[in-house]
Amino acid sequence: MAKHPLTSKENLVPFILITALFFLWGIAHGMLDTLNKHFQEILHLSKSNSGMIQFSVYTAYFLMALPAGIFMRRFGYKKGIVLGLILFASGAFLIAGTTSFESFWLFLICLFIMGCGLATLETAANPYTTKLGPPNSAAQRINFSQSFNGLAWVIGPLIGLFIYGNKGIAPGEKLTSLILPYFLIGLVVFAVAILFIKTPLPEISEEETEPENISSVDDKPTFHKPLIKQRHFVLGVLAQFSYVAAQTGIFSYLINFVTDANQKPHFDISKGPYFLSIGFALFMIGRMSGSLLMRTIKPSRILAFYSLLCCLLLPFVSAGLGWASLIALYGVFFFMSIMFPTIFALGIKDLGPKTKKASSFIVMSIVGGAVFPPVMGWIADVHGMSVGFYAPIPFFVFILYYALKGHKIRA
Repeated sequence: MAKHPLTSKENLVPFILITALFFLWGIAHGMLDTLNKHFQEILHLSKSNSGMIQFSVYTAYFLMALPAGIFMRRFGYKKGIVLGLILFASGAFLIAGTTSFESFWLFLICLFIMGCGLATLETAANPYTTKLGPPNSAAQRINFSQSFNGLAWVIGPLIGLFIYGNKGIAPGEKLTSLILPYFLIGLVVFAVAILFIKTPLPEISEEETEPENISSVDDKPTFHKPLIKQRHFVLGVLAQFSYVAAQTGIFSYLINFVTDANQKPHFDISKGPYFLSIGFALFMIGRMSGSLLMRTIKPSRILAFYSLLCCLLLPFVSAGLGWASLIALYGVFFFMSIMFPTIFALGIKDLGPKTKKASSFIVMSIVGGAVFPPVMGWIADVHGMSVGFYAPIPFFVFILYYALKGHKIRA
């Protein structure tokens, strides 16, 4: 097979800038999941209330996905990316500038603004990446860029260690450790926005897939049916909702799990971000190894096997078995890794000219990440953190069903 270059010489600088976007929003998300326990301690919040951190960001994704797409279709992807970066930087600067108020709800509003920027950037980055080089290496470019996203998820909690080091107890000083990291993030993001403004970017073609290139079932095209009647797509939206709900809950409360006084062993709160970073490292390794497995094994089979293992491991997490429970939780991190891209690919399969519209709905389904963390936090408040890890199991059961039956296309 002939080798194709990752990108062309004229697209090298735009490709580097686009890849930087993957890294930037990975850092933001990696830091986000360190904050639940910190706010519980500093502002004396319940676990369900701290879950509003994820609610504010993922609600922004849900509300911003379609407006961002409309904006980019009208004004172009470059202006869309600049808009996303400005919103991202503005949210970060507002967080840094409002810490003295020590208002959790004001923090959530600022985080929502930042989330709107992240949603806009994610809406733009993947299609841009596919166009910055030869078509035959488009998938390779996306995987390369996403590897920096995975790396950033590992680094984000380590930045969170600085936040956890805050010992201020005087009024107006409890959240001062948020100032420096978010100010620096805002500064870097704003600088990247300037670079995008100054850098010429190639236009992205919006043509849809030609009918002759579209797959079919029993030699009959399937894209003619409306999306609501495409069973594999509708169930794919529900499966993606389920996955993001489960993933966000598990990510958000790992630090609570390892620092829970009823958990043996349990660790000091200041060490919590280390454990989250280890989990994200396993998540990244799982995604890389899963991609290799998909060269020889059907993605739906891997998805079924991995979702089954998550169903089996979570009861061990909740059983209070000490190190065995922690290892089981890390196993869930590993086996969740391939689910988002796999469900996404199965959900939009054989949709032809409806693919882009279908993709936007699947992206919107990540609102599951807004809904579930407060619910999981409430269960943990009432019954204990270990019991809270039973809650994601029904989501993985549905993903297992989708992998076995629900993804199949019906004519």
